[in-house]
Amino acid sequence: MQIRDMTKEDFTSFWPVFQKILKDRETYTLNPDMDMEEAHTLWCTLPLACYVAAEGEEILGTYYLKPNAAGPGAHICNCGYMMAPRAREKGIARDLCLHSQEMARAKGFRGMQFNAVVSSNEVAVRLWLKLGYSILGTVPEGYLHPVLGYVDTYIMFQKL
Repeated sequence: MQIRDMTKEDFTSFWPVFQKILKDRETYTLNPDMDMEEAHTLWCTLPLACYVAAEGEEILGTYYLKPNAAGPGAHICNCGYMMAPRAREKGIARDLCLHSQEMARAKGFRGMQFNAVVSSNEVAVRLWLKLGYSILGTVPEGYLHPVLGYVDTYIMFQKL
């Protein structure tokens, strides 16, 4: 597996996975009806950087890296991660998170904040906690899950 910059071709290849994640409405507070161009802009163009975990031509996962805020808050970054179904629970998300921390430090960020980790996404919550993130706060019923109804979201943080 190789972690490298995401290309437009990579995003096009990963689009069916990305679109399904949005449509499933289980983990992301993103518009589930956005088209591929909107998604590419949001995930790849607006952030500071975007990376993929690839095995040959297959995209196993991706993440973006961007400042969480502007001006005096720009030293804290934010990342979002998506994994292809066959790559889940195989350590690839862990590798991407560790890579994102390394890239964030190299770019001068002093902390990483996740703004809305859906509490029912137990695999992600466990991984972030294992990697040293703390839950700073809970937004009660901050997410409308399609099966579970309203569930909490967490604000998670790690100093870099």
